[in-house]
Amino acid sequence: MFKELDKRDSYEVEHEILENWKKEDILNKTIQNREGKENWVFYDGPIYANAKPGIHHVFAKTIKDAFCKYKTMSGYKVLRKIGLDTHGLPIEVNVEKKLGFKGKEDIEAFGVENFCKECNKTTATNIDEVNAVTDMMGQFIDCKHPYVTCSNEYIESEWWIIKEMDKKGLLYHGNKVLWYCPRCGTELSANEVSQGYQEDSVNTVIVPLKRKDKDEYFLAWTTTPWTLIANVAICVNPDLTYIKAESMGYKFIVAESLAEKVLGEDFKVLETYKGSDLVGIQYEQLMPFVKVEGKCHEVIADNYVTAVDGTGIVHIAPAYGDDDNRVCQKNGIGFVNPVGEDGCYTEGPWKGRLVTDKDLEIEIIKWLKENDKLFKKIKITHDYPHCWRCKSALISYPKPAWYIKTTAYKDKIIEENNKINWYPAYVGEKRFGNWLENMIDWGISRNRYWGCPLPVWTCECGHREVIGSLDELQEKIMEDRNVREMELHRPYVDELHIKCSECGKVMNRVTDVMDVWFDSGSMPYAQFHYPFENKELFESQFPADFIAEGLDQTRGWFYVLLVISTIISGQSSFKNVVVNDMMLDEFGKKMSKSTGNIIDPVQIMTKYGADNIRWYMLYASPVWTPLKFSEAGVKEVHSKFFNPFRNTYSFFQMYANADHINMEECNVAYENREEIDKWLISKYNKLLKKCTEAYDKFDLNEVVKLITNFVSDDLSNWYIRRNRNRFWSSVLDDSKKAVYQTTYEVLVGLCELCAPIIPFTTEEIYKDLTGLESVHLADFPVYDESKVNEQIEVKMDLVRNLISLGRNVREEVKIKVRQPISEVIIDGKNETMIGDLIPLIKEELNVKNIHFTKNLNEYMNVEVKPNFKVCGKLFGANMKEFQEKLTHLTEEETNKLQNNESIFMNVATIEHEITPEMVEIRVSSKEGFNAAYENNNFIILNTTLTEELIKEGIVRELISKVQNLRKEKNFEITDRICLYISGSKEIMDIVNEYQEMIKNEVLAVAIEEKDNLSNDVDLNGNKVWIDVEVKA
Repeated sequence: MFKELDKRDSYEVEHEILENWKKEDILNKTIQNREGKENWVFYDGPIYANAKPGIHHVFAKTIKDAFCKYKTMSGYKVLRKIGLDTHGLPIEVNVEKKLGFKGKEDIEAFGVENFCKECNKTTATNIDEVNAVTDMMGQFIDCKHPYVTCSNEYIESEWWIIKEMDKKGLLYHGNKVLWYCPRCGTELSANEVSQGYQEDSVNTVIVPLKRKDKDEYFLAWTTTPWTLIANVAICVNPDLTYIKAESMGYKFIVAESLAEKVLGEDFKVLETYKGSDLVGIQYEQLMPFVKVEGKCHEVIADNYVTAVDGTGIVHIAPAYGDDDNRVCQKNGIGFVNPVGEDGCYTEGPWKGRLVTDKDLEIEIIKWLKENDKLFKKIKITHDYPHCWRCKSALISYPKPAWYIKTTAYKDKIIEENNKINWYPAYVGEKRFGNWLENMIDWGISRNRYWGCPLPVWTCECGHREVIGSLDELQEKIMEDRNVREMELHRPYVDELHIKCSECGKVMNRVTDVMDVWFDSGSMPYAQFHYPFENKELFESQFPADFIAEGLDQTRGWFYVLLVISTIISGQSSFKNVVVNDMMLDEFGKKMSKSTGNIIDPVQIMTKYGADNIRWYMLYASPVWTPLKFSEAGVKEVHSKFFNPFRNTYSFFQMYANADHINMEECNVAYENREEIDKWLISKYNKLLKKCTEAYDKFDLNEVVKLITNFVSDDLSNWYIRRNRNRFWSSVLDDSKKAVYQTTYEVLVGLCELCAPIIPFTTEEIYKDLTGLESVHLADFPVYDESKVNEQIEVKMDLVRNLISLGRNVREEVKIKVRQPISEVIIDGKNETMIGDLIPLIKEELNVKNIHFTKNLNEYMNVEVKPNFKVCGKLFGANMKEFQEKLTHLTEEETNKLQNNESIFMNVATIEHEITPEMVEIRVSSKEGFNAAYENNNFIILNTTLTEELIKEGIVRELISKVQNLRKEKNFEITDRICLYISGSKEIMDIVNEYQEMIKNEVLAVAIEEKDNLSNDVDLNGNKVWIDVEVKA
């Protein structure tokens, strides 16, 4: 007996299946049953375990899980374990909020040891929620043995990587202007900065800088008025043309191409210069609050200045811009920095004020205006970098830091990127490729507390030591400590010292920790504690065949993975990467707590079931385009796919149990099955081929679209519906066995095909069908070309198309499907192909007779007219002649055009090829008939209804209503009933006339007229009351 599907809520059913997977250890069995097979390597990007998982995590996890399951079922051994990101600012910021801290001063007062202990406690705050969501969505991944970035083993592997980089001469200490977060008190790397751009509205200013020797003003532009206090120079482009112009009684110097935009139309050009002509001219200090030592306040030149916007003259403050710093050093200009590490002014009238304060910006502009030093204020909206964790605005700031000279490997990194298969390709070629082309050295140090300690010890003599292992550290430290028994975090590692091999003095560890992205980028090595153990395991799991994360990781995890592995191993650590885009709300807005449109993954999966959510997210759009999450969309895929899939199984189960079917006895050879069976098997094998190709090109959207259409249209709406009579047959002959066998085979295959994406639904149906342990231990189904029958498909698809056209006509003329019609006329050219399927067409279109004709013009008018948009220019004045000739086309010529073929015609003595695009074909029916056509296939319905046809239509409506009532009352399909009915005399006369037909259709032993019935129904405008009861 086949089990009935569980009728409980999806969440309850899925939970029970999940518990069984855990009990039976199905995840490990999927690995064990591929022992000795080829590895297919997957890396899981580490997730922050102190943050609650969101619906976007479920999206990314679904993609990862689907391909891992697919490859496992395809015969590969796929190891999978979750990764936990446990260092860095995300942890620190949460702890600061918890403790009520406002900055680093509070941390130092609290104590580094106490603070790091709090951070360590917080690393796994929400690990239970992460694991719960992972389980709930049915992802097969090891959560019990995660790789954890704050473990000593992981840190030791990172130290080894740093040591290897240092051996290659790539590690250096430099003093550069970096993006810096005053709130967190640390610098950020370029890839971190790219994570936090936000749209900001700011006041830009153009300020007049007076020449020292003349009454003339350079007009300089800046988007950051707070930096003007530290102005030491202005920069022009040496090759641009500049003008001195008279305007409003003043003389201004500005780029020629921007003069009108800056000065307006009313100005007079007095002189023209090249930018190089202006170099060395001195000007008066704009804001007299900061003393600058050395050469300053003069014009310098560099090609980085453009005339795209502003004035063509750039204000230079070397402390707050990488280019500013570079050109000042190149030209020997002095350096000044009146801003502290807390982001506040250290001198001047705004001392103690945070430079990114919006109110301060207004005060500075007000000062400029009051002191006649403001030429123009312009409000703009632009993307400005913010801290990717605390969300504060960043500033460019001079900071000493440790760098990896990634630019030395730039060409090799780009070469390796070109070998990666990116899905979609344009992300790797454009977004990521452009990022690599503009690569700068990686600043890996952070002046923070909770992170992987930078394994660098320095001496005041200038010597440094980079430690690459615990053994090396143990050998070199001066303290009597067992480093393997200590925690490798601050402040403990800060307490270890090394004797300098150069001068004999004590070396101290630099207090910096490493960029948290170095943690995640090291995972191919550090997850196995390589090279200190697991050498063979590492080599079998490097590089990865597949990774997948969101688009925001393009300049994050994807970048650091590629950089580290290219430097360490000479190759990319991954071969294929799927990049999913953002998850938005149904209106296309970004989800955020402040907007209140966050979707809780646990709540939504509890409401609809994990499988529904997984299928929907892949169905709604290709994963690399933004997904507008909509509950209406979830309901739609449930209706389009899950209902027909589950209903097909339930239909099979109900009749198979009623017939006591044993599938081992249903073994009708393929060649002996009926044509419609072969049609479904052919369609199914084509589906397998296309889905396998889509899986292999990492296109899950195509997979779910193909399967949805097959299940809804081919299997449920056509095959099952068309073969109901075979299921209902009282004789278990080969025809009935074949329909059970075909349905069974296709359902089992669909479970295996869909299992990677909807693990719960397929598990329930597969186990109910086969009695086997799990669909996830099965092999992925294989396409059988010998079972593809194009001839049968073409034939059946033509019939389905004609039936669809016929139903459209019924809908247009408002004749219900249950209302019989007298006649359907079909083009005679199709008689040979589909003549044996006349009974099928009759039943589907509810028609008495089918007539094939070679003279369609007897029933409809075909009019061919010019498509003026396409051929207007071609014929011009000869259009009337062309239009006239179209009215005299032969039937053969018209048919060619309808069949997407060309004809030839002389217009104005010139022969022209007339293509289908050059004409419009209009079909109209003659009175009493209604026609439709598509791809040159016509169907014509005689829509005249006789009295007898109308009566039968009423009877068929009655039969439908009775069948629905049987279902509502949960009658068995074999139950015999008594039908009670009450209606007008006309209705009762019709019931008496057709009572044998009614009895046969609804299994009624009697039809009785009875008053006071409660179930009223409408039969084509006639109100009738009915009821049914089972008769023994």
